[in-house]
Amino acid sequence: MATVTTARGGGSILCSHHEPFTRHRFLSLHPPRPLLHRHPSKPTSTFLTHSKPIGPILKLTAPRAADTSSVPTTGDKAIVTDDQFSLAKVSFGAIGLVGGITLLGYGFGAYFNILPGSEWSALMLTYGFPLAIIGMAFKYAELKPVPCLTYLDAQQLRETAATPILIQVRNDVTRYRYGDEQHLDEALKRIFQYGQGGGIARRSAPVLQRIREEVTEDGRYCLVLVFEAKSLQLSDFEQRQAKFTSFFGPGITAEIAKGEENLYEVKLISNSNVNPTA
Repeated sequence: MATVTTARGGGSILCSHHEPFTRHRFLSLHPPRPLLHRHPSKPTSTFLTHSKPIGPILKLTAPRAADTSSVPTTGDKAIVTDDQFSLAKVSFGAIGLVGGITLLGYGFGAYFNILPGSEWSALMLTYGFPLAIIGMAFKYAELKPVPCLTYLDAQQLRETAATPILIQVRNDVTRYRYGDEQHLDEALKRIFQYGQGGGIARRSAPVLQRIREEVTEDGRYCLVLVFEAKSLQLSDFEQRQAKFTSFFGPGITAEIAKGEENLYEVKLISNSNVNPTA
């Protein structure tokens, strides 16, 4: 049982009599608040408040500008991307190997009744085995194409200024080849004279790494061959500058330049369509 006792200042004290009066529990020391009259025509809403935040506070910040310091730039030259499909970009070794292994695997599965089509298992095994062998042979003799960097102005000038030999060289080194040890093997053999007097050893032969199409300052089309030669010097290329001109000619001029470490550039510059205003 509880009793209400009036305190000084108009307050009221609610006491509990579950224990002796000397150990009263004071439940309220505040004066009673008047009840608020609710408008009968307007519903009231109850809001639940929390003393602690429900989740982490998100701090809104203005978006930063993109960091372009790590983006490679090529000055004012636009690069052309080669996205067109061509059979020259397809590896026949990979096609034969994948097709042959697929036929062999399915043929064995069908033969042992693991997969459906047991009546075709003999045919798949008959054609799958030689197809896989041919694919492995092509894969072994495969020579992958080298990367080609083409600038937009060089692409526009190629059709009118590039000689047929330069176009053929570009097409040959940017497709899969079979049976050759390296790209331009015959040309390098004649220019550097492997194993002959005044020549170099075959193991020291330069290896084509990539090509580049660009336009010179005087408006000429230029096909740049980038070779890697760890055992050669710049003088070895400069001594054969005239041979590069005669082999890839007529109508071109060869220039030699030193690239990065162990890299040498042979620039085959077309002599046609020279810009007279340059």
